[in-house]
Amino acid sequence: MPAIIETTVYQLDELADEAKERARSWYRQHGFDHDWYDNMFEDFGRICLLLGVDLRTRSVRLMSGRARSQPCIFFSGFSSQGDGACFEGTYRYARGMRRAIRGYAPENIELHRIADALEAIQWRNFYQLSATARHRGRYVHEYCMEISVERDSPAYQEPTADAEEEVAGALRNLARWLYRQLEREYDHQTSDEAVDEAITANEYSFTKAGRRFG
Repeated sequence: MPAIIETTVYQLDELADEAKERARSWYRQHGFDHDWYDNMFEDFGRICLLLGVDLRTRSVRLMSGRARSQPCIFFSGFSSQGDGACFEGTYRYARGMRRAIRGYAPENIELHRIADALEAIQWRNFYQLSATARHRGRYVHEYCMEISVERDSPAYQEPTADAEEEVAGALRNLARWLYRQLEREYDHQTSDEAVDEAITANEYSFTKAGRRFG
């Protein structure tokens, strides 16, 4: 025989502290937007273009059966020693990149340093350097990027002795910068304040013990 069971449900601000923590844990595990980093990837793509980095793309199949193009940016985080971020793509000199990156991110000193480092090594090589970055291995951090550097010289000049180290270092610093931005945004979006705001906005309800209802 079917039966009707009545349950009293509560909004987040009606719960005791322990129950609130259980409700927040539910949201972080099941209710959190798993595409929270999409806007950051878009911003990183624009920064890469300004610096002369053309990100490689891959086809990702959606639940609808369709596919979309997605940049080859990878990260893991944010609590293990081996966590980090990396990307795949090609790099070539972009004229005016120092001015462009300062115009786009005027207060971001680390991006300015990366642009300055790339400008300096390109100047020593008559702006003829290019590089390819590929992800290698099972882990995801800046040292999982295999970076090869070449010089396109009409006179067949070799790259300066420091060219590969300097270009690879700048690209790895860029991946490290991205990871710090992702970590900062994740910490913000999973903070108690942000989680409480999301739960309230979505009008989720819970049992007295803080378990999700419905």
